[in-house]
Amino acid sequence: MAWRIEFRPNARADLRKLDPSVQRRLLTFLEHRVVASGDPRRLGKPLRGEKRELWSYRVGSYRIVCLLEDERLVVVVVSVGHRRDVYR
Repeated sequence: MAWRIEFRPNARADLRKLDPSVQRRLLTFLEHRVVASGDPRRLGKPLRGEKRELWSYRVGSYRIVCLLEDERLVVVVVSVGHRRDVYR
């Protein structure tokens, strides 16, 4: 079974606020790099502190913050945005 991508409603709204070219770049990264790798933990890094169950992926100046659900093989996108805003 392969990993799938799901978006929380607020993450989908965050994505829509971005420039269309940035949207395509982030979605392409998720589909062709994270999911296609077979193990989403090979890329990105775990967050620390209160958000230690989340993973962050770097795409230029933008970050994709995700929750990895191993039992369902789902990458749940929690937040998307510029690096100065996304962790707040």
